[in-house]
Amino acid sequence: MRKIKILLAALTTIGATHPAISSDLLETYHAAQSQDAVIAAARAARRAGQEKLAQGRSLLLPSVNLSANSTYNDSTIQYKNNFFFPSGTNRYNSSGYGVNLVQPLYNRQNWTIYSESELQVLQSDAQFGNAEQDLILRVAQAYFDILMAQDNVQLAEAQKIAISEQLEQAKRNFEVGTSTITDTHEAQARHDLTNAQEIAARNNLEIKKRTLQQLTNAMPSGLRQLGQQFKPEMPQTSDMEKWVDEAQQHNLQLVVAQAAAELAEKEVVRNHAGHYPTLDLVANHSQSYANGSNYGVGSDNRTTAIGVQLNLPLYQGGAIQSRLREAEANRDRAREELENVRRNIALQVRQAYLGVVDGVAQVKALQQALKSSESVLEASKLGQEVGVRTNLDVLNAQQQLYSTRRDLYQAEYSYLVSQLRLKAAAGTLSEDDLTKVNQALYQGNTEQELVRK
Repeated sequence: MRKIKILLAALTTIGATHPAISSDLLETYHAAQSQDAVIAAARAARRAGQEKLAQGRSLLLPSVNLSANSTYNDSTIQYKNNFFFPSGTNRYNSSGYGVNLVQPLYNRQNWTIYSESELQVLQSDAQFGNAEQDLILRVAQAYFDILMAQDNVQLAEAQKIAISEQLEQAKRNFEVGTSTITDTHEAQARHDLTNAQEIAARNNLEIKKRTLQQLTNAMPSGLRQLGQQFKPEMPQTSDMEKWVDEAQQHNLQLVVAQAAAELAEKEVVRNHAGHYPTLDLVANHSQSYANGSNYGVGSDNRTTAIGVQLNLPLYQGGAIQSRLREAEANRDRAREELENVRRNIALQVRQAYLGVVDGVAQVKALQQALKSSESVLEASKLGQEVGVRTNLDVLNAQQQLYSTRRDLYQAEYSYLVSQLRLKAAAGTLSEDDLTKVNQALYQGNTEQELVRK
């Protein structure tokens, strides 16, 4: 009986040896916001995308160019049969400047490009928002992967302790003749297998820590674990199709795809406008100076002109028609890609919703299975003492208990991530949702210690 109590106490206090809590899920996310290279690249891409609007607007505004020159001239000229201009070499300086202004009055292609730039800004904002949601998911997944890996290490350690006690008991029973050598070999085999599992669990824990380190640029330590009073809850909206409808309106991947389809439509309009005339207001002013010339006299010229310039493309070798056909094909492709994204999002929402619903049921079932496994282990231990159960029965009961506990931990973490994935698929995932998940790490825990169920 004493050994049974020791074993059950070890199982119910897994995690008590952890150092003081240094960070929780929300703090880890805040660290990743400033350190993750992926979100930093997305932030830079967003800044670049916002410049598209200024570039598109510039096509509608006047353009002004200034040119200037200064030239040294060395000219030799020989006139024939000319009595008025002397022949010879002339050396002189000439300089000048000019200002040219062009204001588009009618250019359908430029107006289309400007409207495209507005869509490109919208697209870059949506892409950045999608990257922010993806960061939440990546941090949560990496965080809970570490917790699961830590649980696996602690479970392996506790299991090894329990099997070691069983191995010692089998050896003593064999020495006094109350059991066979087979019991000892069975316990030894389980002990060796647990050693291998502990090594693999520790290696996996190191890999998971390095994964989170990639996001936060710091080695994680002392992460807060899931609270004792954790209870999964069903989604607030119980109708799965309502989640699908919300995703069709707010999912950021769909926003990006819709913007891409609209851009493709406008590209057709822009290339078709290649047949249209353009009308520009053109003005220029120039002034030039020269202290000499081939005729031996200097000059001072000043010219100002203003007018309207019309350009009408007549034939461009078929390039305009070819670009139009290309744009139409790209438009059809964008439409199909949009439809594919829409279907994929609906599938993702349904999968995430079912993941949450199934997660609730699975956690509750495994919680009950854990109680049953603890009862089976206790009964097997008692049965072995009175001779109705063998050493193998006890080892199998221990294995079942540890497997059930491991499955329960995995189901709890998967449920929490599924909640976030459902919100992300619906396009409404935010830091507030992460805060709610983070609260589960504090339910039933104190600030000084953390005791895993």
